[in-house]
Amino acid sequence: MKPLLITDCDEVLLHMVRHFGTWLDEAHDIELSLAKGGFENAMRRRADDSIVEAPAMWQLLDGFFPGEMARQTLVPHAREALAAIAAKADIVVLTNLGDHCRAHRVAQLAEHGIEHRVETNQGPKGPAVARLVAEYGDPVTVFVDDLAQHHESVAKTVPQVHRLHMVSEPDMAPHIAPARFAHARIDDWQQALAWIETRFAQGLTAAAANGSAQA
Repeated sequence: MKPLLITDCDEVLLHMVRHFGTWLDEAHDIELSLAKGGFENAMRRRADDSIVEAPAMWQLLDGFFPGEMARQTLVPHAREALAAIAAKADIVVLTNLGDHCRAHRVAQLAEHGIEHRVETNQGPKGPAVARLVAEYGDPVTVFVDDLAQHHESVAKTVPQVHRLHMVSEPDMAPHIAPARFAHARIDDWQQALAWIETRFAQGLTAAAANGSAQA
């Protein structure tokens, strides 16, 4: 049975926030501060310096996806790392977008030379990861994502999955603490590839590997 990699897309495979910020500036006269580390309180209208709160923030994100997705650029070494992993493992891109964006994401990734199964999701990723792990026969699995809440969800739903926290945006990464429920934090794909390949080579679930380390 092949091992399985389940990876996020935005800020893992493709840069998003920097391009979203440029679009907000150009189209909406809104400033996005990456130093905030997240969208909460990070978006301000220049006209009156007011914070863009959650409802308006989600509307703006809906405006970026899928209409402005062509702005996004590839994270360094992501394509090469996935190609190396694909030689020995199955790969699924699990992205939190509306289902209507799935075909756009598939095409977008293909344009960057990344052609793997893509699944869209809304909300916590734990249940979706659990379904994928079961579908593939419960193999040794690595999950990669930039958001701490998804690592917590996966840890509580499928604790046997290895969890790697990655924030590929260099202007944002220093302001985001390592996810508490992840097993490691690596923001570079060359280093991440070695970590993932080690997990696969060991052939142990996260629970078994942790048990061996404690024995």
